[in-house]
Amino acid sequence: MRSNARMRELLRATGVSGLGHHDIPPLFRDVAERGWSVTAAGGRVLNGLRPETPGRYVDRLSEETTVNGRGMTDYDLPAAPHERTPLLVRRCLAYVCACLRKAREQFGDSRVRAYVSLSYADTDEGLLTSNVTFCTPLADVRPYIPGLEQVRDAAVAEISAEDCRAWW
Repeated sequence: MRSNARMRELLRATGVSGLGHHDIPPLFRDVAERGWSVTAAGGRVLNGLRPETPGRYVDRLSEETTVNGRGMTDYDLPAAPHERTPLLVRRCLAYVCACLRKAREQFGDSRVRAYVSLSYADTDEGLLTSNVTFCTPLADVRPYIPGLEQVRDAAVAEISAEDCRAWW
């Protein structure tokens, strides 16, 4: 797993062993269970997030990250950071692992990567929020998060199916 210092801090402070389907909100659990498909342009996308009408994208990276990207459900989590943070981190990681496991089963490889970012909302409450997306790195396309290790304004990680073996 590649991550920045802020993500490593969050992971050290959060118990992430024993992740499972019970950590994933129902809507996201359904998305993971519905699996993956390949678009006409060759993009790997989650079936549960695929739009009915195909969009127009600059490249496969933008197609995959746009279709596959979502903010993780957090409206039901407590506002207190010491309670909220570990629950949100576990949700994101469990969802990521379920989706990456399904991608490996369906595509027969581990090329799909998950990207998790956690940052504080620009609201009066300033709650920790998160975003998760998936894409397949390509040699001829810029990375989804260039300089990931140097990101300072959020906790970010790139996660592979192999990384999930330690948690799931």
